Amino acid sequence: MESYAYDTAVTAAMTGFLAIYYLVMLALLVVIIIAQWKIFVKAGLPGWASIVPFYNMYCLFDITWGNGWLFLLTFIPCVGFVFNLIAIYKLAPAFGKSGGFGVGLIFLSPIFLMILGFGSAEYIGPQ
Repeated sequence: MESYAYDTAVTAAMTGFLAIYYLVMLALLVVIIIAQWKIFVKAGLPGWASIVPFYNMYCLFDITWGNGWLFLLTFIPCVGFVFNLIAIYKLAPAFGKSGGFGVGLIFLSPIFLMILGFGSAEYIGPQ
């Protein structure tokens, strides 16, 4: 009988942990969407593009590379990962920020996207 009580307690604990985890991930997703919305508007693109799955990548590559169709390279294994990292890094110079800010965009994306979206940075175009 004790093993049943133990299994129930472990299941309840794991369910609670996963519920909190999913709520935190949902909050992070909302923060990223809001930040991308503001970034797209600053770049002269429609803000709603941040919630359309493939169109948001097209817009991001248009902002960073000047050619949105390069986002198709992200579908190539390994190459896509590298191109995504470079696109995120190139977002900083497109808004007049330094390379250090680009590294921050790679490692702490939600925070630096909010700084970029809500800060005083202005879009200057692909660099």
